[in-house]
Amino acid sequence: MNPSRRALLRTGAGAALAAAGLAAGAPAATADGSRAALVTGGRVRNLTGPAETGRFAAPWTDLGIPARCPDGSMLFVCGDTFDGGGVGGPDWRSPVGLRSSNASPGALAIDGSVGGAHAVGLVPEGHAGGTTAIPSDVFTVGSTMYMHLMRGVIYRTHHSDFWRSDDNGETWQYLCQWPGDQYGGQFQQKTYAVADDGYCYVLSTAFNRDITSGLLLHRVPQNALGDPAAYQPWGYAGGAWGWGNPPTTITGARRWGEICFRAMGGKYAFTWLNMAPLDIRAQVFALPTSNLFTTPEQTMILPTVPGLEVGNAVASPYGGFIVPGSTFADFHIAVSQWFDNQNYRVMQYRINGLAA
Repeated sequence: MNPSRRALLRTGAGAALAAAGLAAGAPAATADGSRAALVTGGRVRNLTGPAETGRFAAPWTDLGIPARCPDGSMLFVCGDTFDGGGVGGPDWRSPVGLRSSNASPGALAIDGSVGGAHAVGLVPEGHAGGTTAIPSDVFTVGSTMYMHLMRGVIYRTHHSDFWRSDDNGETWQYLCQWPGDQYGGQFQQKTYAVADDGYCYVLSTAFNRDITSGLLLHRVPQNALGDPAAYQPWGYAGGAWGWGNPPTTITGARRWGEICFRAMGGKYAFTWLNMAPLDIRAQVFALPTSNLFTTPEQTMILPTVPGLEVGNAVASPYGGFIVPGSTFADFHIAVSQWFDNQNYRVMQYRINGLAA
């Protein structure tokens, strides 16, 4: 089945930006429209593709959310995955797990999969009526891995659900789910920062690139991740921000693509696919409750058209998930690409000049 239900990223925005001379790098965009230091970057390697992952019956796949496993390997959890000659080929699975036995950002290479020679779907998903299971985050707390999925026809999320693995992602057990319309749909796509204070901090948006959504913040004790009642919202009420208030957006509403939130280097990093204008951005801040309305937005990946990819300019980019082991001085992200049925892959990019 050809997954034409997914809205492809338009290359027109990339062409417009390239024509404006924004193809090789971009300064950080601040809330007042001023510019900071230049952020640059470049492709390190393709992580997936016929040459890289075809031997696992996964030549065509995307997302590749990276999580360091308890055994020290790296698991990349991917979205819609196909065998055969291109996107829409046979053996549609989602999600799948691909492995790099070396977890160093400088030496990543897929050399295994969950399922061995044939990457298997990590959870039951028959794709009846065009439904799928799209991962929005995978992360590790102690000896347990967690995975959050958005379920339903693409961009019509019926519910999201949450799973755990105690064997490095080989098998997954269901924990809980949330309705797709919770908080007006703004709790569909979730990403988790594992903090050192016993909490995970959770950012969420609607999962639909075509609609405007706020960005909500919750916290949940790390020993209660599978209990929806334990998720405490952060919101503005009675003239003050506070935990337990009804959730309100913590930054300006916009059209969001994929999001990724991580605690690292004594700070927090948030990366996302921005839809208007199309690019992949980052914010770095001190606390989960920092003011994101005024935190500079740093552009890491810019769009371009096929054949004009250079530096951090990518044709039809999305994703942008932070690779574990990154530092602000050596920052790596997993970037997806899809502009035709044989250009659908996950790539690793190194970002230079990120202000922290």
